[in-house]
Amino acid sequence: MYIKIIGSGSYIPELIIPNSNFSDHIFLDNKGEKLKLPETIIGKFKDITGIDERRYASKKHMTSDLAFRAAELAIEDAKIDRENIDYIICAHNYGDVAYGKIQSDTVPSLASRVKNKLTIKNPKCVAYDLLFGCPGWNEAMIHANAFIKAGLAMRCLVIGAETLSRVVDEYDRDSMIYSDGAGAVIVEGGVDNGGILSHESATYADDELDFLYFGSSYNKDLPSDVRYIKMLGRKIYEFALNHVPLAMKSCVDKAGIEISQIKKILIHQANEKMDEAIVARFYGLYNLYPPKNIMPMCIHKFGNSSVATIPTLYDLIMKGKLEEHSFYTGDILLFASVGAGMNINAFIYQV
Repeated sequence: MYIKIIGSGSYIPELIIPNSNFSDHIFLDNKGEKLKLPETIIGKFKDITGIDERRYASKKHMTSDLAFRAAELAIEDAKIDRENIDYIICAHNYGDVAYGKIQSDTVPSLASRVKNKLTIKNPKCVAYDLLFGCPGWNEAMIHANAFIKAGLAMRCLVIGAETLSRVVDEYDRDSMIYSDGAGAVIVEGGVDNGGILSHESATYADDELDFLYFGSSYNKDLPSDVRYIKMLGRKIYEFALNHVPLAMKSCVDKAGIEISQIKKILIHQANEKMDEAIVARFYGLYNLYPPKNIMPMCIHKFGNSSVATIPTLYDLIMKGKLEEHSFYTGDILLFASVGAGMNINAFIYQV
């Protein structure tokens, strides 16, 4: 038994926030002292991350709304009866956070809310959330694969959605990285070859635990008990370079394929320079250089929407919306991600 993606969808919010929007921002360091020359900060930010602009959800939408919109498109693309979906797995990190509010809402689960919005009546369609940091959608795909291979399901809706703009500290320059969005796929069991050929997951929760965390604003005048997403950028960069390429190689070895068979690498859109370094180190493990156009990127226009980046990227390519990139039946793809936990994962998928 194997799984195949039979439909995909993504929802990219319409509100565009270019880098120039941050030119008047007051950025502080972790001691609360003002950082000088915002133009220089923004210029360096673009050089490192590759981000020109990002998308924010409208004030009336929350994460579950974005997830629903992506899911609806995936169902339409798959041309299936939604009542025959066995599992809805929704990967996210911060739940529904209403615009202007500070409290996360995860009860009922976002997956249950999506099921409700989709008007699915079948009680045997089980809906649950998955929190696994930015690699959450990858991990949800691994869950779906396990359910189908075990005979517990034949069809799953796998979603990655996030509204990170609601949990950023505006005084922290790292806030420019984050964005909002959602991506979803329908996966189905079958009898032919293909689908997920191998996978690898790991959690490093010793010294690495707090590389990404919830912390107080850098503005010391704000309440210290209100928390925002924070990260130790250099630590994450080093961690990713040391661990993600090895996970990618493990997948190649487990699948019994040659690295030359990989047509595209869909990696979490976290930071362009970091992603380039990960892929270069992965190929370096085989004493090779990465082929041209092996790594599609959409971070330039959409920023880092956490669990939504990979399914959004997949959908854009499937719909012919990413120049110079396409998939064909039989193509072998390598998916990989890293994020809070600290978690990493990867899987090999044959289209």
